[in-house]
Amino acid sequence: MVGSARTRRRAALTGVVCAGLTAALAGCGSGDPDAGTNGVGKLSAKRIERKARNAAEQADAVRLSGNVVSKGKTYHLDMRLKRSGAMGTVSEGGSTFTLLRVEKDLYLKADTRFWARQEKGGGKPSRSDVEAAGKLRGKYVKVPPGDPAYKQLSGFADMRVLLDGLLAMNGKRETGDRGEVGGVGTIRVRAGEGNGGILDVSLAGTPYPLRVERGGDAGALELDDWNKDFALNAPAKRQVVDYGRKISAN
Repeated sequence: MVGSARTRRRAALTGVVCAGLTAALAGCGSGDPDAGTNGVGKLSAKRIERKARNAAEQADAVRLSGNVVSKGKTYHLDMRLKRSGAMGTVSEGGSTFTLLRVEKDLYLKADTRFWARQEKGGGKPSRSDVEAAGKLRGKYVKVPPGDPAYKQLSGFADMRVLLDGLLAMNGKRETGDRGEVGGVGTIRVRAGEGNGGILDVSLAGTPYPLRVERGGDAGALELDDWNKDFALNAPAKRQVVDYGRKISAN
């Protein structure tokens, strides 16, 4: 009797374990790609895009890195932006400049090659141009609001303006493949069969846009550090000099 009771208990325990394991395996193998995600993968392409744009509009800060092609020129951006300003670098044509915007004040710090091109009006700089430009090395130039370059340069340092331009897509929307950006799963929204742009939207947490491929081969950028604040201060007066003439961003 004792032996049969022990056998029944062992059989019951085995049944419970097997039932639990079966249920767990069934859950793992349910085939639902949206299990454990924020659920945007189940939405239409237009709704995914709308949620991503809304998330970007409501964010307080972001970091952008990648390439933007405009008017035949390729700019490499590495910018941190927030509502009150921005800081980072922009490279084009072999020269690199640092942008710093604090509220409406815009500062530019560039390498010798950039300033030498300014001395020559965009042409090939002479030795004297390079020597003159060397005096600006390591210094910030405050760009006057009336300077022709202010509007163009401030576009790289304005979070709202930059995001509005980068996230714009053209053509019929459709959902694409699932992907991954920076270790985070994404759902892709394609416009114009990809020719009008491709947007990777996060499937984890807030559906932020994590990568954008601009239509017409106009560049690709990654977006991260959403809502991650950073210090933003105007340079010390001793670091700021007056260039004394109009600046060209080209």
